[in-house]
Amino acid sequence: MRLIQFLSEDGTRHVGAVEQDHVHRLADVQSVLALASHAIAEGVSLEAAAEAHRTTLIEPYAAVRNAGRLLTPVDHPDTAHVFVTGTGLTHLGSADARDAMHAKLNDGSTELSDSMKIFKMGVEGGKPPAGEIGVQPEWFWKGNGSILKPSGAPMESPDWALDVGEEPEIAGVYLIGPDGTPFRLGFALANEMSDHVMERSNYLLLAHSKLRQCALGPELLLGDLPEDIRGTSRIHRDGAVLWERPFLSGEANMTHAISNLEHHHFKYPLFCNPGDIHVHVFGTATISFADGVRLREGDEMEIDCPQFGHPLRNPVRVAAPRTVKIRTL
Repeated sequence: MRLIQFLSEDGTRHVGAVEQDHVHRLADVQSVLALASHAIAEGVSLEAAAEAHRTTLIEPYAAVRNAGRLLTPVDHPDTAHVFVTGTGLTHLGSADARDAMHAKLNDGSTELSDSMKIFKMGVEGGKPPAGEIGVQPEWFWKGNGSILKPSGAPMESPDWALDVGEEPEIAGVYLIGPDGTPFRLGFALANEMSDHVMERSNYLLLAHSKLRQCALGPELLLGDLPEDIRGTSRIHRDGAVLWERPFLSGEANMTHAISNLEHHHFKYPLFCNPGDIHVHVFGTATISFADGVRLREGDEMEIDCPQFGHPLRNPVRVAAPRTVKIRTL
């Protein structure tokens, strides 16, 4: 089952179950957060809860998309209760692109860069036997729920950014239950926009380079993540495809098990506060930056993966300059 959040023509919020080209409205819930809270309270799966709320009201999915009525597949009334985080160097092949960005000429030395070291650690210990804990991955924080953008919405890059670059990824979506238990709601496509020029200049600037907006959706895939995920990442410019590459994800194409990535995020009590939502992106091995592409205002980023339903599409915008003045209180 795949769920979306959307607005009706009169602006009312709804949750819908996607079936081919139609959306079935769910009754008595206006958010996936509310639906998931019901499921936790009733001790049932999210899919069972959705089935219990299904109605006969159906509308064309294309009409929702074309009218710009899609929302992100999860949100919270208070964006401060949404954590957007991620892990990198988790995909087979991803180390080559990252290492090229971080490697320094060192008189022919064969010493591994920090990127290659952590990638190698994942290869050797990212998929531990059942009951054991694997090595921890690279980890970063992107922001709170205010940075999440739905499919179709512009993604803004700061006017002072050195680069704007797409990163096609899969995100796990979680809700922390009343007793502090993380409940995985499902998975969604994500575009984890980053500043690769800043990151390349000095790896210690990775944290800064990740403080950018993140697109999510349009659909939330319930259940387990497919082992082998195959999609296509595209950059459109002036009505034509400027760049296109296939991308792979799923554990068959990763150095870490999803359970290991989840453990090393939720092992921190900070991330287990009841009522919080977590959107955690799992990394990628495919970026247009590695092929010399530099995105600009008006380009459209597209992440297409049929296993997750319709593509995630977002145009690039450059934010207007802003001045921050600090006042003494």
